[in-house]
Amino acid sequence: MGLLSLGTPLTWEEAKPHADLVRERGIEQLLNIWKKAKSKERDILLWGDEIEYLVVSYDEDSKDARLSLRQAEILKDLAHDEELRKAGGCVPSLQEISQKPGQRVPTFHAEYGRFMLEATPGAPYGGTLRDLLTVEPDMKKRRVIAKQHMTKNETPITMTSFPRLGVPGAFTQPYYPPHGPIARSIFVPDEIINQHIRFPTLTANIRSRRGSKVCINLPVFYDEKTPNPFKDPTVQYDLSDYPEDGDVRNGAAKDGHVYMDAMGFGMGSCCLQITFQAKNISEARTLYDQLCPLGPIMLALSAASPIFKGYLTDIDCRWNIISGAVDDRTEEERGLKPLNENKYVIPKSRYDSVSTYISQDPGYRPEYNDVDIHQNLPLKQKLLDGGMDEPLAKHFAHLFIRDPLVIFSESINNYSVENNDNFEVIPKPKCCEPTI
Repeated sequence: MGLLSLGTPLTWEEAKPHADLVRERGIEQLLNIWKKAKSKERDILLWGDEIEYLVVSYDEDSKDARLSLRQAEILKDLAHDEELRKAGGCVPSLQEISQKPGQRVPTFHAEYGRFMLEATPGAPYGGTLRDLLTVEPDMKKRRVIAKQHMTKNETPITMTSFPRLGVPGAFTQPYYPPHGPIARSIFVPDEIINQHIRFPTLTANIRSRRGSKVCINLPVFYDEKTPNPFKDPTVQYDLSDYPEDGDVRNGAAKDGHVYMDAMGFGMGSCCLQITFQAKNISEARTLYDQLCPLGPIMLALSAASPIFKGYLTDIDCRWNIISGAVDDRTEEERGLKPLNENKYVIPKSRYDSVSTYISQDPGYRPEYNDVDIHQNLPLKQKLLDGGMDEPLAKHFAHLFIRDPLVIFSESINNYSVENNDNFEVIPKPKCCEPTI
């Protein structure tokens, strides 16, 4: 989960004039981080896992399973648990964490969906056999603690995507109707979104910047009972509450595909993530490059999510869904219209695969970086002038072609190069989830 800052968020129309300033300040903050970190040496590599759970509510009488929207209440119960408090606390967003040496109390965090819960180990792991043998018991411990703070008919499930998210009728507990003013989705209500101001702002600003709702089309899996051609029967073509309701009348929903129209379909899916803290920057860059091919392979092997919106699809991975769910590119940036207001035709979403290798390992060869990518050249020059090497400057200059989507007015008015707030709002690439 990203940094959850507090403040007064700007709408996209309010934020847009500040985009260049935020990028420039973000580069200044990046250089400040770089200069402090480039010479650091630690004793060992540390790492940790992040597990995201779906919180599911069961009704035994009706044999019905729904997504429970009690994330906030569960986190409060965890924070108020006296035994966990004595051990140092376990909810960083609600309490000071001060765990004692030798204790490893798991920590719990909010996520985009109000039906999600994230759990991490209380302390990082090393690379010893003893560390590796503690991983599975720690995962089991987290599940037990989480379950103890849920109602008797709720349970944390490590399932990538809830198969009935977005189906007609009730799939959440409590039920809310879809088509709210933030996501404006035909299928999911705004009430599934975490109430921290960052999340509804991000949802609305992606839609506003794009000029339409996000558009996700997954090929349906054809079996002997599937209509051919398949037309998603859940799509409502006659709605006219918002301008974006016209998306489906303009061809957003493809024949032969399951159509989804909201950030919640992607950011409402769960995963296992791994975060590494390398010994030094050189090791981190090498590890980053090695994970670029390994991440997608491991993700494909999981084959964890074949069902979306109640339909069996011809894919079994969440990657394209989460990528499409945050695709804020305009029609010009998607190559559908000639460039006029925008600078670049961008081939992929802001949440997508890695575009450049960054290591300085002897095994690295320049021809590996043979992808022609857009770069923010003035900001790249600032990085080079600040002492950053060409491969890393190219990497960040490519990231900084994107606009910041969530800007707090406080970060504009109270700028400090010692903070990371402007740097944090620029999207970072994903190696299909391993995080450095």
